[in-house]
Amino acid sequence: MNRPDDVIVVGGGIAGLVAARELAIGGLAVTVCEASESLGGRVARHTVAGIDLDAGAESFATRGDTVADFLTELGLGQAIVSPNQVGAWLKPAQGPAVPMPATGLLGIPATPLARGVIAATGLLGALRAQADVILPRRVGATSTTLAELVRVRMGQRVLDRLVAPVVTGIHSRNPDTLDADVVAPGLRTALADAGSLSGAVRSLRQSTPGSAVGGLRGGMYLLVEALHADLLARGVRIRTHARATGVTARQVTLATGEQLAARAVVLATPLGSESTDVSIVIATLVVDSAGLDDAPRGTGLLVAAGTPGIRAKALTHASAKWPWLAATLPAHRHVLRLSYNNTGNNLPEAALADIARVDAENLLGVPLAAQDVHGFARVVWPIRHDPVARRDGVWQVGEGVASTGLAAVISQARTESESVRRALTPRQEKIEP
Repeated sequence: MNRPDDVIVVGGGIAGLVAARELAIGGLAVTVCEASESLGGRVARHTVAGIDLDAGAESFATRGDTVADFLTELGLGQAIVSPNQVGAWLKPAQGPAVPMPATGLLGIPATPLARGVIAATGLLGALRAQADVILPRRVGATSTTLAELVRVRMGQRVLDRLVAPVVTGIHSRNPDTLDADVVAPGLRTALADAGSLSGAVRSLRQSTPGSAVGGLRGGMYLLVEALHADLLARGVRIRTHARATGVTARQVTLATGEQLAARAVVLATPLGSESTDVSIVIATLVVDSAGLDDAPRGTGLLVAAGTPGIRAKALTHASAKWPWLAATLPAHRHVLRLSYNNTGNNLPEAALADIARVDAENLLGVPLAAQDVHGFARVVWPIRHDPVARRDGVWQVGEGVASTGLAAVISQARTESESVRRALTPRQEKIEP
């Protein structure tokens, strides 16, 4: 006889898998229902020109150690690596590409009059940002979005030319839509203590030295493989090709008409009308070019909106960013990842490959002929920009309620799962002997 489920988790992305693991650790019987054939959501693998590569997320934010601690729990601690410290570049809307200021946080400069800030924002933009140090500390104290906070403290040019490209590249969202306390925890508190936004950035960077991001030797998709194995070892049942069309507090209805009952339901994915037409397209090129051997634009570039002739919003020189990847490739072979907002969804693959090649050539300043391309792949990831609809009695995890980024998703999934566990296993009264 099959055991009854305590919890059904709808959605096998990272949030759903983390939630299922926490619930199983808490002694609950869990089933995960995933609509597609594979787990992990936007942490996924694909093979391009014979190379196994990340098809989605390829790094994680190190601040707070949320992701690193979780990876260590899964036995992946020794595989955590830092990227090449050569740094990234920025392609402004006007003028040549410039190195990204090294001492910032989400593009917010710690030293507004640094040469790199002046190069990116112009002297007027840097002088306006420097005015941050003389503004009363109450200015921006009540700002809720990251954009509002930067705008009032450092001005529009810093927002448009530094912060927006960085934030869009990392979170795939406009900074006007991002809660400052979620994407930059502690920033407003540090502002109150330091008296300036630049001082707050310096304080936060000093408290968390080292690279702002990390990765896994072999690829971030190893996280999904480790989670999958961990769940199976804990007795979690995983059903793929199990698309949910309806959920209530104690029942899940699948597209086949099958109805699954449980004591609680955790929703870790949008359903039906909650889906979105907004998407990020990842275009991956594997190329041969001796001109890229010296990483002419560091680990890649973030592109300011409105840059003439460039359709990509970011380019990652993956084989320059991750030494472990470069070590697996033949001489002069490189992996480039370009990201686009909706561009290329309906284009023939060959057309998008050529757009990506030309964008890469222009951004990197290195000629790339069609015959230099050894492989190409396109991956389309739907992106939610609006909060998901709340469902009465249904526990919810994932980006729609936690914001973007592995750290936010993992932290919220673990916290919510603990609440589910407590609700289903109330503390028993102590019986005196």
